[in-house]
Amino acid sequence: MNTESTATSHDTPSQRVQFILGTEEDEEHAAHDLFTELDEICVKDGKDAEWKETARWLKFEEDVEDGGERWSKPYVATLSLHSLFELRSCIINGTVLLDMKASCIEEIADLVLDHQEAAHELDDSVRMKVREALLKRHHHQSDKKRNNLLPMVKSLTDSGRRQSEPHHMDKAGPATSPQPPPTNPELKNGAPDNSQMDLSKVDTHFMKKIPIGAEASNVLVGELDFLERSIIAFVRLSPAVLLTGLTEVPIPTRFLFILLGPDGKAQQYHEIGRSMATIMTDEIFHDVAYKAKDRTDLLAGIDEFLDQVTVLPPGEWDPSIRIEPPKSVPSQEKRKIPGVPNGTAVPVEEEQHGEHHGPELQRTGRLFGGLILDVKRKVPFYLSDFKDGLSLQCVASFLFLYCACMSPVITFGGLLGEATEGRISAIESLLGASMTGVAYSLFAGQPLTILGSTGPVLVFEKILFKFCKDYDLSYLSLRTCIGLWTAFLCLILVATDASSLVCYITRFTEEAFAALICLIFIYEALEKLFHLGEQYPINRHADLDKLTLAYCRCAEPDNPSNKTLELWNQRNITAPAVPWSNLTVSECLDLQGQFIGSACGHHGPYTPDVLFWSSILFFGTFFLSTFLKQFKTSRYFPTRVRSMISDFAVFLTIVLMVLIDYLIGVPSQKLQVPSNFKPTRDDRGWFINPIGRNPWWSVVAAPIPALLCTILIFMDQQITAVIINRKEHKLLKGCGYHLDLLMVGVMLAVCSIMGLPWFVAATVLSITHVNSLKLESESAAPGEQPRFLGIREQRLTGLVIFLLMGCSVFMTGALQFIPMPVLYGVFLYMGVSSLKGIQFFDRLKLFGMPAKHQPDFIYLRHVPLRKVHLFTLTQLTCLVLLWVIKTSPAAIVFPMMVLGLVFIRKLLDFCFAKRELSYLDDLMPENKKKKLDDDSKKQKGHTANGSRNMAVCIMCLICTFCSMGRKLFAKIIQ
Repeated sequence: MNTESTATSHDTPSQRVQFILGTEEDEEHAAHDLFTELDEICVKDGKDAEWKETARWLKFEEDVEDGGERWSKPYVATLSLHSLFELRSCIINGTVLLDMKASCIEEIADLVLDHQEAAHELDDSVRMKVREALLKRHHHQSDKKRNNLLPMVKSLTDSGRRQSEPHHMDKAGPATSPQPPPTNPELKNGAPDNSQMDLSKVDTHFMKKIPIGAEASNVLVGELDFLERSIIAFVRLSPAVLLTGLTEVPIPTRFLFILLGPDGKAQQYHEIGRSMATIMTDEIFHDVAYKAKDRTDLLAGIDEFLDQVTVLPPGEWDPSIRIEPPKSVPSQEKRKIPGVPNGTAVPVEEEQHGEHHGPELQRTGRLFGGLILDVKRKVPFYLSDFKDGLSLQCVASFLFLYCACMSPVITFGGLLGEATEGRISAIESLLGASMTGVAYSLFAGQPLTILGSTGPVLVFEKILFKFCKDYDLSYLSLRTCIGLWTAFLCLILVATDASSLVCYITRFTEEAFAALICLIFIYEALEKLFHLGEQYPINRHADLDKLTLAYCRCAEPDNPSNKTLELWNQRNITAPAVPWSNLTVSECLDLQGQFIGSACGHHGPYTPDVLFWSSILFFGTFFLSTFLKQFKTSRYFPTRVRSMISDFAVFLTIVLMVLIDYLIGVPSQKLQVPSNFKPTRDDRGWFINPIGRNPWWSVVAAPIPALLCTILIFMDQQITAVIINRKEHKLLKGCGYHLDLLMVGVMLAVCSIMGLPWFVAATVLSITHVNSLKLESESAAPGEQPRFLGIREQRLTGLVIFLLMGCSVFMTGALQFIPMPVLYGVFLYMGVSSLKGIQFFDRLKLFGMPAKHQPDFIYLRHVPLRKVHLFTLTQLTCLVLLWVIKTSPAAIVFPMMVLGLVFIRKLLDFCFAKRELSYLDDLMPENKKKKLDDDSKKQKGHTANGSRNMAVCIMCLICTFCSMGRKLFAKIIQ
């Protein structure tokens, strides 16, 4: 079938364009990114003139301001419909030269004029003048920035002949300094020219924004007073040629559009040139221009563009207004789909909302099959995991997260020390966190996850210690047995691919869990600030006139309690012999004396300066961190400086606040780090006997609490892993749920033997870690928002964080200057920043918004608002229940309640249509058929039985654990 018959079979421009884009690509016609430049000339009365750059396009239009000698802000080009039709007429009536072979501007000019001469009568004198005009020097806006330095290049008449294949540009190196390929000197105008491009005169800042491998499209328009009729040509060079001096940046030219006409129509030519340049930046026409075989294809591309144009009535807007570039540009893929008219949304297939987990969670059916696949998946990237960490962004990440991780680890150790009477305390917590974190960072499947301590683990430790104390058992020995059994059960879960059950955790469960942890971070940060109000009280009823009479001193208690008397007896203290009035605040509290005087509170003297200064440090840290993190999008300083400030935002805030606190000198509460590397108690070592003085049956009974601990570890670890491995993060190196669980299990066994706390994935710290490693495109066009490229996947940040944590014992001198309110402010920042991107909170805001003010969320287009509210209320109810359980003495059953969310989500299938859930939440995964058609019924039967059996097993486990939790809870009450 010939070209003409093929063209007639596609009767609409859209169908024709779809046919053109569907043709096979060859290397020569592969589409590249385009930089378009509009140059204009005006030749009158024989006066000397030159081409002047008036506008440029990478994605949005930038104009040379008339009097400012500078570039305008990028804006969305607005074109008149008339100029678009005139452009179409130019393509119909002008010369179209596709795949022209030329190596310099002289050859291009000669070939264009040859075709013009063949079509119209063009006498020799006019031809020579037109050729002269085409070869005149090009003056670029960037030349003015160099304050009358030598021109960037010679005039086109003295330009060198250089040729650059498109694929050469791809290999030329970074976009900051593309090097034109060397060429042999050739004779031109009778003399050899060995001139090389002087890159020192190139606008390197703008070059950074041009993608590697980009090509140029030059639009040359102007008025020549000696012309009687217009000269129009559209040229596509093959291959692209580096025409030195033609373009303001040294990239090869692929397209030229030439429009030279009689005097008096400069504005008309300017608008046609803008239309041509704008249409070349259009994603669809851009591809058509590369693949077009003749004039008809170009016209089809223009007609398809016109089909998509939206006309604004002249009386309803001001054409002089420059439209700001949008934050995100909609995809143009719909224009490649047949039968989608302008303004119609692309029909979204429900499959897009289907399974959100990859092959990592498919059950293999083999022993350790999932683990083996995880290892095979991660080994090829192991070396790159360390190379990719050699970045300034990673330095900012680990400095920030080191400070963020230190405080909760030490605080957790302190709380554990209080609960276990010092058997496990801060130094053990530091060592355990360091060892576990280093091992996890080196060998885990997803090293972006940060390990930390969790509330349910602390509750479990408290219950276990009380049980051992009541029944005179060795706490550390029984804990070691339970830890070893837990590690063994984790190994069984890894061997049987139990992590594949994670695929039943959808966004409904993820967001409820993540929202809860974020809210707990925010709540605990504020709670710690209020606790400082008790430690450093203020006088709410002060009389300013009596401040000179205020005093506060220690005195003997009037009615000492039995506990106080017992303390005095243990220390052989006689109350009358103590010089109470000379005691310091700490000595008075140690001897349990009482404070008397108008400047005293219940716990000591009023210290309002400390409390208010702590509040300033707390909120100052939060607001300054937030401000500096958003500094990347501010208008001040160059891009690199803004980016660096944003990356180091939290670390800079901590350093600044520490310096201010040091200079002000108010004695705020400081971070307390153990200074000696030895166990907290002298009656324990670094290795614990699993049996010790406990009876032999304790080893046999340990699997019962170990089963509960296993579910606790499994749910905390895997839900966090699911959140980190979301497809929105665009992770390229894959994940490893089975390998992660194996490393947690192994280190849990090591920590149990050494009497160290257990650590598992920390949700907020992990989300913060991921957010600090986001990658954005560097070569964003002017006006275009940087595109999110993914996460810098590497192992170095986690490794350095936990190595530094292990060395913290030897850095006490420096760490003791960090005020605790600053760290509390960092916790508040992490909690608030982690809430971003949680769809649940977006839906929660809809309750207070009238319909006309609601954002254009995709689910609001396809799901009735009442159903959206019902889904949100269900999720909110689950969140409140989780909060109540988490903060109650029954917190140990929290993981089972999280597991219960999976069943609640399954019940929603009866309240919502499958299509509605596909927009509100990820669809529940369905078992795939893997048998032949004749075995399908049998397969369905097995699948149904398997699902029922699994559900029965899980329900039995839940009942068992609830019964155990009830008994343990009863013991606590007693």
